[in-house]
Amino acid sequence: MPYQFRQATLPNGLTIIAEIEPSAHSAAAGFFVKSGARDESTEVMGVSHFLEHMMFKGTADMTAAELNQRFDEIGARNNAFTSNEITCFYAHVLPDAIRPCVDLLGRMMRPALNQSDFDTEKGVILEEIAMYKDNPFWVLYEACTEKHFGSHPLSHRVLGTNETITALQRDQMLAYFQSRYSADNTVVALAGRLDFEACVDQIAGLCGSWQSTRVGRDNRKPPTPGGHLDLTDPKITRGYVLAMCDAPPIADTRRYAAALLGQIFGAPDNSRLHWSLLETGLAEEAQASFDPHDGYGDFFVYASGEPERVGEIWETIQKELDGLRDSLTQGDIDRLLNKFVTGTTIGAERPHDRMHRLGRLWAYLGEYTPLEEELDRISRVTLKDLREVHEAFGFQPVTTGRLLPGEATSEGSPQTD
Repeated sequence: MPYQFRQATLPNGLTIIAEIEPSAHSAAAGFFVKSGARDESTEVMGVSHFLEHMMFKGTADMTAAELNQRFDEIGARNNAFTSNEITCFYAHVLPDAIRPCVDLLGRMMRPALNQSDFDTEKGVILEEIAMYKDNPFWVLYEACTEKHFGSHPLSHRVLGTNETITALQRDQMLAYFQSRYSADNTVVALAGRLDFEACVDQIAGLCGSWQSTRVGRDNRKPPTPGGHLDLTDPKITRGYVLAMCDAPPIADTRRYAAALLGQIFGAPDNSRLHWSLLETGLAEEAQASFDPHDGYGDFFVYASGEPERVGEIWETIQKELDGLRDSLTQGDIDRLLNKFVTGTTIGAERPHDRMHRLGRLWAYLGEYTPLEEELDRISRVTLKDLREVHEAFGFQPVTTGRLLPGEATSEGSPQTD
């Protein structure tokens, strides 16, 4: 029996959606809040991610230890994530545990936000920021993102900075929570073997008193001033290059062609970059990907290798970019479609994967697209579609960056063109 889609909206605006499969061997639930780093003011950059941590610190009537113990008792695989645009809290359980699972998720969505927990967790966040500073890719990616978007909130770092996290106050977090963790800015996604009506009744009891705030987001295409930057770090021994290009947003149906184009160019194996950089030994890492977002999209290209060969690596990347449109073949499409259909079909057998796809797309688009329809759309992508996306978006770097060994670049002060 195929998955059956169901939807309900509570009087306060909270949307509940589900894909139900009575023969599934598990069930999954997730609360998706349309809120991330792009929705923060620069003053409180990092508050979305910090708040994600605080949601696990207990509620007014349940300690953090009790919350964690109860998830363990029902055998849940639970976690959360924060991106530039979405924060999600989820769990994957056996079908008999879906009701206690939803209960725990719903209750943790209204955290205590105790000052003592806030003070303790601030240190954890600062340690996490320090850890990412030791990751060359992440250092270069964040610097290029800031260069790419300039003063627009899309330049914000998900973790924030030492300065913004150190200065952040508990009351600022509470104000952000009250504004964005509202009923009408949250979607509950369910998938697998479950009783939808019973879940709706349960969620209404848990979340029916949540307020609506009519909070929004400016999702117009942001300016991308871009440019070039050079960073140096004495602790590294390799060279790194990264480029960002404009691409279709998630609401643009050209995203299917863009996804295939990104894979043809920079998938981990059998892509243009794989054969020109990795198989030749010129680079140690090379990848490219397409990421569709709310109101914008981007391709990014990344590679690393010996510092003295970074120039040659970049020349090869640029040569592949320049020749991509004319080198496209039907064979490229056929090969990727087979891999995509296989991977998607395997994922579709897991309610966990179904739930994430369902919640993410609804948070972005406010509509349901059956998986079978998405597979059909991508299977109908043609060479003409690929070439039109290439022509429309250029597939040429708006922003480029390099990270090389050398005297440390002052944070926030890279050499730029």
